[in-house]
Amino acid sequence: MSHFPYLTVLTAAPLVGAAGIAFLPKGKPELAKRAALAWSVVVLALTVGLWTQFDAGGERFQLKDSWTWIPQWGAKFTFAIDGIALVMIALIALLVPVVILASWHDADNSKRSVPAYFALLLALECTMIGVFAAQDVFLFYVFFEVMLVPMYFLIGSYGGHQKQYAAVKFFLYSLLGGLFMLASVVGLWVLGGHTFDWQQLVSADFSVNTERWLFLGFFVAFAIKAPFFPFHTWLPDAGGAAPAGAAALLVGVLDKVGTFGILRYCLPLFPNASKDFAWLGLTLALIGIVYGALVAIGQNDLKRLVSYTSIAHFGFIGIGIFAFTTQAGTGAVLYMVNHGLATGLLFLVVGMLVSRRGSALVTDFGGAGKLMPVLAGVFFIAGLASLALPGTSPFISEFLVLLGTFTVNKTVAIIATAGIVLAAGYVLWMIQRTTQGTPNPKLLEIKAMGRDLSLREAVVVTPLIALILLLGFYPKPVIDVINPAVKATMQDVGKTDPKPIAGTVEAGK
Repeated sequence: MSHFPYLTVLTAAPLVGAAGIAFLPKGKPELAKRAALAWSVVVLALTVGLWTQFDAGGERFQLKDSWTWIPQWGAKFTFAIDGIALVMIALIALLVPVVILASWHDADNSKRSVPAYFALLLALECTMIGVFAAQDVFLFYVFFEVMLVPMYFLIGSYGGHQKQYAAVKFFLYSLLGGLFMLASVVGLWVLGGHTFDWQQLVSADFSVNTERWLFLGFFVAFAIKAPFFPFHTWLPDAGGAAPAGAAALLVGVLDKVGTFGILRYCLPLFPNASKDFAWLGLTLALIGIVYGALVAIGQNDLKRLVSYTSIAHFGFIGIGIFAFTTQAGTGAVLYMVNHGLATGLLFLVVGMLVSRRGSALVTDFGGAGKLMPVLAGVFFIAGLASLALPGTSPFISEFLVLLGTFTVNKTVAIIATAGIVLAAGYVLWMIQRTTQGTPNPKLLEIKAMGRDLSLREAVVVTPLIALILLLGFYPKPVIDVINPAVKATMQDVGKTDPKPIAGTVEAGK
């Protein structure tokens, strides 16, 4: 295996690019855009190299880099990835160049610096990669908190209506969750042998009450980040105000830090508390599925509507995690990837529609498909992927979650299935009201509404659509990477999959 420090270089590279682009002259926006796109493609190429070096059948954590940081605390720059982290880093590396290309003109009409906008996107990429690659708990916490800064400025400086309010709310909610986590991180260090090393802390022995309190500190932070009900209220505001590209990263990647954190930290570090509070995770997830879907149906703002659908989708990820079966857990991680692809695509297409109409309100559209049929077709595909239609990648992950949950908790699986019906309602309603029917007369007066999908926009959506369809029919390469890491996590919790029922195909093998 290669000794090249992939994870260190991969984490640092976007930050180096961001620093260079930030100091480019404001009068040369095109240079900043091209430089940001080229740098993000370099990161994508490095990620392809990272994927080729990862052995799905090898050790749990691979490609480890470790550098001394704060010796008095035992804190280190330690990076290592398992299959779960690998697929999330690959998602980041794919989405960022797509988002940069989709955001080509987003900052042009703002009073802010165009180079700064693209530098913030690359800085955000650095923190996102770092938070998934970190194996030192304190290093994870630092990336978890610093990640707020570039997104805060992307929303607050380059966003739309009520951008300052949304940015502050996003920052305060996440910061509050981070304070709960900080208390638990300090507790881990004090009671876990004065170390932040994840592998050492997994074997630490805590009392029952101590483990529960430490679990809750992490869980609250991750539930806010995810977001689970009732910690979700920041997401519709942030998603609605953020530029479309930033919103795609917010909902497609940043939110996954919450569910990833539960899998990486809550379950392995606090296995007994995880089982004790599984009922809480399942309850919040189920409420989120139904609540998110019902509220989405009543939204008139497209970006807020998509944000609420994500609350429902995260409910499925939550029940997949707390079902404690390999099948459901693998489905949950696969859902994290597929949701990033599908909702990222949906947010970007919504951004294209809003930029043409000058409004995000559903009632300001109507019959737009007759004016731009190709873009409407892409919007339709994104919507079908969001409702997990068979043949699209979210269907595979949703099916695995429900199947794995049904084997241990039929009630939870049945209630969650109701969310699928509701999803069909809000997605089809959204598509019907915006692109179908008789064109709104006001649309005919807007010259931009006659502009269909451009070449640049086609390059943006094509890889996402291709992956959604490819993984919808052949998810095996990704599942093979995810499954060993999920199995190891279930072993950390002390959970084994239920035995097959006598008479089934599995039982007869």
